[in-house]
Amino acid sequence: MTNATYRLARVRPLQAETTANQAGAAAADAAQPTLPEQFFVRNDAADFASPEGRVWHIVETPFPASPANQNSADRDGWTLGATVAEDNFTFLAPCAPVNVFGMAHNTGAPGRALPPQAFHKAASSIVGPGDAIVLSPTVGYVDPEAELTIVVGRPARNLTLANAREPILGFTIGNDVSARDAQKSDELWISAKSPDTFTPLGPWIVVGLADDGVAISIVHNGTELAPATSNDLGWGVDEILVYLSSFMTLQPGDVILTGFPAECRQITPGDEVICRVGGIGELRNPVIAEI
Repeated sequence: MTNATYRLARVRPLQAETTANQAGAAAADAAQPTLPEQFFVRNDAADFASPEGRVWHIVETPFPASPANQNSADRDGWTLGATVAEDNFTFLAPCAPVNVFGMAHNTGAPGRALPPQAFHKAASSIVGPGDAIVLSPTVGYVDPEAELTIVVGRPARNLTLANAREPILGFTIGNDVSARDAQKSDELWISAKSPDTFTPLGPWIVVGLADDGVAISIVHNGTELAPATSNDLGWGVDEILVYLSSFMTLQPGDVILTGFPAECRQITPGDEVICRVGGIGELRNPVIAEI
């Protein structure tokens, strides 16, 4: 993974733009009938909140082998190399993965005392920044989990500790929303981890992030809960990649939620949850009831 730090995001032009560019937008939409409109953008500013940090440049997809992560056809003002301000688009989940993995019991010494173990989350559970986490009336007790999340940039199999970093494109923030009652009764955790909207991701990928000791925390309805760092994980990034790639090929765009070492709190409809990871920023999502 490169040492040069920059951000990549997957975005969608605001619908208001179609008023001024209706013909171009219609052509773009017609050219991409199976995928909603999406573009990849890059920002190199060190200060994310600065004026420079809010102006992005359209780039080629960082996942050229992934059909779900291809740029949409050009529309007016949205050609490669063009500059777009954040006011003109919505951030999506930063990629559309084939596989979404989480790491079980991966906190500190107790987690490391056990063999590494992953679980699969449905790709259909992914939502982006600002999207609602939707809770059914029967879901029971639900926790959010803020997690440093690996984004895979190229196919990888049988990695070693010496080359484990090579397939990493960068890191994003993941929220491993978990239905605890279902987790107790479902040994595979599929009903606890994979409901629709239970994997918020974003808002962007930071390429070149130094992930050692980054802060991890949750803000629940304005109250910051007790934080931890990535050093509190039982199994580290390199070891996780070695483990997963030992039995399957990781694909470009796949994401790996590495574990949650900090404090969490039950979420209910009407709440807002913010997941924070140092060096990346904040992933903010409201919580609503299923209608």
